[in-house]
Amino acid sequence: MEPQKYLVNVNLTSMMEFVLLGFSDIPNLQMFLFVMFLFIYVIILMGNGIIILITRTDQTLQTPIYFFLGNFSFLEICYTPMYFFVGNFSLLEICYVSVTLPRMLTSLGTQRRTISLAACATQMCFILTLGATECFLLAVMAYDRYAAICNPLHYPLVMNHKVCIQLVAGSWISGIPIQIGQTCQIFSLPFCGSNLINHFFCDIPPMLKLACGDTFLNEMLVFTVAVLFVLIPFLLILVSYGKIISTILKLPSATSRGKAFSTCSSHLMVVALFFGSAIVTYLRPKTQGSAETDKVLSLFYTIVTPVFNPMIYSLRNKDVMMALRKWPGKHLRSLKK
Repeated sequence: MEPQKYLVNVNLTSMMEFVLLGFSDIPNLQMFLFVMFLFIYVIILMGNGIIILITRTDQTLQTPIYFFLGNFSFLEICYTPMYFFVGNFSLLEICYVSVTLPRMLTSLGTQRRTISLAACATQMCFILTLGATECFLLAVMAYDRYAAICNPLHYPLVMNHKVCIQLVAGSWISGIPIQIGQTCQIFSLPFCGSNLINHFFCDIPPMLKLACGDTFLNEMLVFTVAVLFVLIPFLLILVSYGKIISTILKLPSATSRGKAFSTCSSHLMVVALFFGSAIVTYLRPKTQGSAETDKVLSLFYTIVTPVFNPMIYSLRNKDVMMALRKWPGKHLRSLKK
């Protein structure tokens, strides 16, 4: 449906509902986009679901069994409690993508793009909260690798099961009050004129463009929250990997260095995909960029990262691959019993 068709009743509905334009500017590709995003959604659910399943059921991926006593044996320790974080990360990805993709699929399939004010606020709140959780989890995973590689002898004490649970719980709940407050602050603004959101979900940048009056204070608050929840975790990750790389370079064996870099590269890929797009989206000036750029960047941290997460953490991990090979047989044996 053409965006102009929604403009008739803007004055009557602008305070009650919005219109998510999504990809309506390419009407000839609506069915293709529907099929493509549906396929992506199924892949995300299956891939991340399998990661969660094997990290919960395979005993070798639940208990830390490898400990590093020297520079040549720290590689396996770097993986041990990471399965706890990767499993939660996969669960987060499923929640994250389920906030955006089902509504996008509904819009593409039915061409009904309206969203109520309450639904829009709820969607934004979940996206912001889950985004903050992902930032914290990625920082926690970087700290885990730093502890494993740089302090291998103290690693079992530093990253015990209780600490892992506390770090994951903190990652999930610490951003909730601030992001609820930020959502309420955004939707307390007066909206006038057009109710067309040139995006595929209710995100902060396109919502601020619809607000009336001076939004400078609102933009400063968004910038401050982005620094706390995006930039600071990203800097902590960079510091952790700076120390990790320094330790790896001291290894005398080229083979050990190659394995160590391979171990950490999967996490760095996810960090680059997620933080790169999020930093550009939320920390650049409002006057820079366009709606189309925002949509492309949003695709990276809402869809591309969840798609590549299971591939990155499984194809580059021999223990996960071994667990994947064993799981069908183990599942069939349990069914026979």
